[in-house]
Amino acid sequence: MRVRFRGITAREVVVFDGPAGWGEFGPFPEYDDAEAAHWLRAGIEAAYEGFPAPLRDAVAVNATVPAVGPSRVPEILARFPGCRVAKVKVAETGQTLAQDLARVAAVREALPDGAIRVDANGGWTVDQAERAIARLLEGGPLDYAEQPCATVEELAELRRRLDGACDLAADESIRRAGDPMRVAELGAADVAVVKVAPLGGVRAVLEVAQTLKAAAGVRVTVSSALDTAVGMSAGIVAAACIPDGNAAGLGTGGFFAADLGEHPLVDGALRVRAVAPSVQRVEALEVSGEQRDWWLARLRRCAALLG
Repeated sequence: MRVRFRGITAREVVVFDGPAGWGEFGPFPEYDDAEAAHWLRAGIEAAYEGFPAPLRDAVAVNATVPAVGPSRVPEILARFPGCRVAKVKVAETGQTLAQDLARVAAVREALPDGAIRVDANGGWTVDQAERAIARLLEGGPLDYAEQPCATVEELAELRRRLDGACDLAADESIRRAGDPMRVAELGAADVAVVKVAPLGGVRAVLEVAQTLKAAAGVRVTVSSALDTAVGMSAGIVAAACIPDGNAAGLGTGGFFAADLGEHPLVDGALRVRAVAPSVQRVEALEVSGEQRDWWLARLRRCAALLG
């Protein structure tokens, strides 16, 4: 990783080649096998089943600004040419609201006509979120605040308190196929941030998006699970299959110092395309020994759970 993101400095995944293309299995280490099996299901879909036909050949994406100081904002945004939506990380452990406000202000200055999203990764209590969002709104509107609180119940309470002042998005509250329905039932969010791998594949994402729209009018943003270029192909297809989709959170490839391929960002959008890593790229990045054995043993356990 070029910068620490989601608390990690290196990303590890398993990739495999199948008759329909390449698949990726990259659940974060803290996930148990039952949860990680969804990620394997998504990789199997990509490698052995292929994807539905997209509705368009490119998708707009948002820039992602980690919890950096204001002076680094222009450098970060330069990695996202043409993006008119920026998602800004806030509520980082050890940082203050004043630092969040300064970071968001720097993004507003750099993107005066852009839309701003903030992502707290569940880092605030309801009271803290209410105060923080009010302060953030003093600087201008927000497209939405993503996962300001940790639980669905807290999101629902915060949404009632805000009374339409700011849209809320659920992200970490949505890890499995049943989670978005709970978010909708409790009226906890205006937007569902969904990721292909945790939900089990592109088709699972499309089913969730259709159900949420029909049942509660909830919008859907397709986001990255810090995928490599192989896994990102599935996210781009999913976003391209959703009518009236939001700017997707799929522009995270720039955070890797090295990757298995490229999804060039052109005018703020990514084109729908498959990535087949070369032998040379795989050999340059692959690990061996205990680290490799740990991942392959995990893959076998998850495969057994899938039957």
